[in-house]
Amino acid sequence: MPVYIALLRAINVGGTSSLPMAELKAICEGLGFSDVKTYIQSGNVLFRSDEAEKTVEERLDEALGKTMGKRPGVMVRSRKELDKLAADAPFPKAKPNFLLIYFLPEKPPGDALEKMVAPDGEEAKLAGREIYVHYPNGSGRSKLKLPALKPGTSRNLNTVRKLAEMAAALEGKN
Repeated sequence: MPVYIALLRAINVGGTSSLPMAELKAICEGLGFSDVKTYIQSGNVLFRSDEAEKTVEERLDEALGKTMGKRPGVMVRSRKELDKLAADAPFPKAKPNFLLIYFLPEKPPGDALEKMVAPDGEEAKLAGREIYVHYPNGSGRSKLKLPALKPGTSRNLNTVRKLAEMAAALEGKN
């Protein structure tokens, strides 16, 4: 049974929607997902399901919308996708916690970076359904403007590596 990693948008960060991870786990179990595990308080959940990725994504987003009053946005990826994103990370001199990977619902257009305004020297690179962004001074006070990031959710490189590691352990479990 495939292992999926679901990344929820705008959960438990900077005054946005709050969802206890125990509740997220219960919602996933209620949808029939198995071996459900959450990671930190920012909307990361791993689980097994026989359903297709898009079906899992839609069902989870819908269930969360009923609980929270509006759909947060859910991006689902596989361990192999996370492994590849971590391995292919550009900006080799970037601190892992200053390199964010934005997970988007679909592949952005090829010109998505053309509207970027990066006053603090931020750098970005397209990669399939993701955009890497290096924040040399950290993302907290950044004035970066990049409209293509709006529908997505980000995780730093350390978190992506940890989620891939957790997914690998889950895949190895029988």
